[in-house]
Amino acid sequence: MYLLYEVNKMTYEDVIEFCEEQDVRFIRLSYFDIHGIQKNVSVLPTELKRAFIEGISFDASAIDGFLDEVHSDLFLYPDPNTMSILPWRSMDGSVIRMYCDIKYPDGTPFERDVRYILKKAVNKAKEMGISVNFGSEFEFYLFKQDENGENTYIPLDQAGYMDIAPLDMGENVRREICLTLSEMGIDPEVSHHEMGPGQNEIDFRYSSALQAADNAATFKWVVQAIANMQGLVADFSPKPINDQPGNGMHINMSVENHEELMMPFMAGILNRIEEMTLFLNPIKDSYKRLGKDKAPQYISWSYQNRNQLIRIPATHSTNRIELRSPDCSCNIYLAYALLIYAGLEGIEKKLETVPCTDVATNDLKRLPQDLKEAKRKTSESEWLRSVLGKDVVDIYVG
Repeated sequence: MYLLYEVNKMTYEDVIEFCEEQDVRFIRLSYFDIHGIQKNVSVLPTELKRAFIEGISFDASAIDGFLDEVHSDLFLYPDPNTMSILPWRSMDGSVIRMYCDIKYPDGTPFERDVRYILKKAVNKAKEMGISVNFGSEFEFYLFKQDENGENTYIPLDQAGYMDIAPLDMGENVRREICLTLSEMGIDPEVSHHEMGPGQNEIDFRYSSALQAADNAATFKWVVQAIANMQGLVADFSPKPINDQPGNGMHINMSVENHEELMMPFMAGILNRIEEMTLFLNPIKDSYKRLGKDKAPQYISWSYQNRNQLIRIPATHSTNRIELRSPDCSCNIYLAYALLIYAGLEGIEKKLETVPCTDVATNDLKRLPQDLKEAKRKTSESEWLRSVLGKDVVDIYVG
């Protein structure tokens, strides 16, 4: 059985003790580049105490968006609260993984560490007495592999929205994904077949911003690994098949215990959405998805209407909004950070929302229509430079 060692606040001594008790033989220390791509270095248990106290150095000049060759040393410090046993354990003992904080040699945080950027946004909200929770919905296609393990772009099935077996041939794969995640301490809320052939969706319960982002990163990795074990390719790209629905990453948000703040929070996001679209839809194919198959193209909101940029779902609480434009190519740590900052600005300035729009019309303001326009909007934003830093913005603008 694969277990997550769950304690609210773990110390490095707890992790070391666990490794001894559970015969852990290998430790993966994971982190993320500026685009949200997961990286890792592995150490043996004999190096674990050093990792916690002194950090494990790596060549930051080899990571896109980090440092140059003149100043190339950065250090990884494992976060003990992210420890989990990997489900594909070896026969010779357990393997665990922890996400890491990235620091300079003098111990100061690396300002382009995307987990650190999100932590700063969370701390700002905390200073205002606010906690923002996230629960995202992820769409992906399952394609068949060729004899070399490459993507054929041939869908696993020809099923449609919420179809069942035998039309839905991805049911067993989704079940394996959900059970594996549950054994790692991550509980999906809903899974089903989506609109496109071979397209699937798995949704998650609300959790704190950093935990939700860490869980999302783990989720994508687990999905791709399990699909590969089944001779399939899990494709999260925004538009893998031109004439079929794209893959979105709908982000649900709530302001914990402050339902009265939800509307100004939403107003803040609507106010800054053009500037931050590049970070929510960062690649060229992102814009092939927008405006088609219920993916939004206008800056609007509505109750229940799934064609709008933001909708307020029909639930027992109005303390929830769903942002429908992002896709899975985004760096989820930066996405969550920007949504928090924009929402907090809406609260601070007591912004009011634009009128509710049940049917989008051409007289509404549009989201950026292509990557070039999104980059231009980002490059003109002093607000983005103030919350993310000039270096991060410049890297994305290119």
